[in-house]
Amino acid sequence: MAKKLKVRTKREDGYTVVKTLITHPMETGLRKGSDGKLVPAHFIKEVVFKAGGKVVFRAHWGTGIAKNPYLSFRFKGGDAGDDLEIAWVDNTGESDTTTVKIK
Repeated sequence: MAKKLKVRTKREDGYTVVKTLITHPMETGLRKGSDGKLVPAHFIKEVVFKAGGKVVFRAHWGTGIAKNPYLSFRFKGGDAGDDLEIAWVDNTGESDTTTVKIK
């Protein structure tokens, strides 16, 4: 199975910059496949980032997000070596989580 979460972090002027790429098909449920039938909806519903056990970013997504979504944000705080936990769940119950060290 391929890795579904790629995460890069760096400290910059008192902030932690986070860049994430999530491998996911993000199907709306409105597209027809080559057989003419609708492809079932399959999209990420929620993405949560935690640093030091506290939520620093939460996103609630729907069908309007592109395949293999890229997400970038920054938050105040976080020290080099601290854990950053990333988790997502989709509408089919599939999920993934990973923890990286802030650099």
